[in-house]
Amino acid sequence: MASLSSSLSSVSAPAKNGNGAISRSDRPMALDLKLNQRKIVHGDAGYVLEDVPHLTDYIPDAPNYPNPLQDNPAYSVVKQYFVNTDDTVAQKIVVHKGSPRGTHFRRAGPRQKVYFESDEVHACIVTCGGLCPGLNTVIREIVCGLAHMYGVTKILGIEGGYRGFYARNTISLTPKSVNDIHKRGGTILSTSRGGHDTSKIVDSIQDRGINQVYIIGGDGTQKGASVIFEEIQRRGLKVAVVGIPKTIDNDIAVIDKSFGFDTAVEEAQRAINAAHVEAGSVENGIGVVKLMGRYSGFIAMYATLASRDVDCCLIPESPFYLEGKGGLFEFIEKRLKENGHMVLVVAEGAGQELIAESMRSMNHEDASGNKLLLDVGLWLSQKIKDHFSCKGKMTINLKYIDPTYMIRAVPANASDNVYSTLLAHSALHGAMAGYTGFTVGPVNGRHAYIPFYRVTEARNNVVITDRMWARLLSSTNQPSFLTLKDIESVRNVYSPKYLPPIKEPIYNGLPNSGSAEEHHDDQVADESSLVNQISGATTKH
Repeated sequence: MASLSSSLSSVSAPAKNGNGAISRSDRPMALDLKLNQRKIVHGDAGYVLEDVPHLTDYIPDAPNYPNPLQDNPAYSVVKQYFVNTDDTVAQKIVVHKGSPRGTHFRRAGPRQKVYFESDEVHACIVTCGGLCPGLNTVIREIVCGLAHMYGVTKILGIEGGYRGFYARNTISLTPKSVNDIHKRGGTILSTSRGGHDTSKIVDSIQDRGINQVYIIGGDGTQKGASVIFEEIQRRGLKVAVVGIPKTIDNDIAVIDKSFGFDTAVEEAQRAINAAHVEAGSVENGIGVVKLMGRYSGFIAMYATLASRDVDCCLIPESPFYLEGKGGLFEFIEKRLKENGHMVLVVAEGAGQELIAESMRSMNHEDASGNKLLLDVGLWLSQKIKDHFSCKGKMTINLKYIDPTYMIRAVPANASDNVYSTLLAHSALHGAMAGYTGFTVGPVNGRHAYIPFYRVTEARNNVVITDRMWARLLSSTNQPSFLTLKDIESVRNVYSPKYLPPIKEPIYNGLPNSGSAEEHHDDQVADESSLVNQISGATTKH
């Protein structure tokens, strides 16, 4: 890969400091810091680096030191100790001939120079928002990583979320005290929603002499971390602020997935299996399972695909309707007549507009600003019971299972434990190298440092024009429940550039095989086969 300095547009190679960062006094025009402090580097062939802030951006004379990892026996067999300063990670890896190189992020990992001496580091860790498998693993690995790799001895745990900063609730964390916590669910630091008071939090950080802040939480928490970073930068403090994205729903943008998701999908199988046993053991049995997914239906989708016992999956991204031809009730009747039982999985955020219509509910939010949802599982179960009761043709036996709190309270599985370790190590390597104002996560399998704004501006959603959703429809043989209006709306949102208009009512499904930008080459070959898959599970208008 061409070096970053040589690919900067319209300038000669700028001077660099010992860390490889572009010197403040010699920063080229291609590096734009005017838009909300965003560092955007433009290079040749459409290369764009969305860089993260560095302490030297506002403390230009900050000293650096040799990385102590080079003397660490554990790393003696590593072929290359440190990440090259020009290494970046591409956001898109599926491209076409002649495509621009696109957006990149700075690669995570240890650097040759660090901006904190081991004995000066005073780190703190805080967990915010809801519970998630893997929280204790992240805490453990930050503590053990700082202690064993960098010789750090002063690490605090902030108890009770953001408000713990100014409530002065802290505990001292050592490798010994966190040794076994990864075997437990929840968080040893306790957590809460809300309580974000920027001025009080930064005052506390400054008063305690903290210079590394590790904040574990979802998109709302990362927004709070971004505001904390901005205030620290405004005050000119030598403090690295690092976010570790946490959401069991897997709805954090940019990164491949969030920790705890694999565990949640695995644990959801228990509930689905139970529902399948209950439904299959009685005449006309229906098992309804509600899974997490406030705005994104990833857990429901992947749990359904993993189970193969699910007959219908409902998620927030895909509208559905109950009554009439092609509706949910018609499909339930059809499946009961065919199999004598069925299992229905519904994400908690699905069908909220239908519930609001029937219950005339008001919009309410929790302390983190999340919309308070009505219980779609109970509502849908009652609607199904009412439908069959009124119809009088068929007696059903419905069992409703809500495993929400059981799932999020379990310890991380092996996969999430390894992933949480990598996240923690990537975070602390970045902080020691002087990077700040970023969150960390894998992008196309490579861990990267991502500016806060990229994970807070948008939410990761299931793309129902993508082949993964088509795979689910093919697996369950359920209708998509989409009207022609819904189909056109979805097509316009996800792939308006390449797809032809619908000339006539065809199927109550999606005739597109994937997003236009990533799957255009496959579209002609796949579209007809996908329509055939969906048509087998849907009803013509």
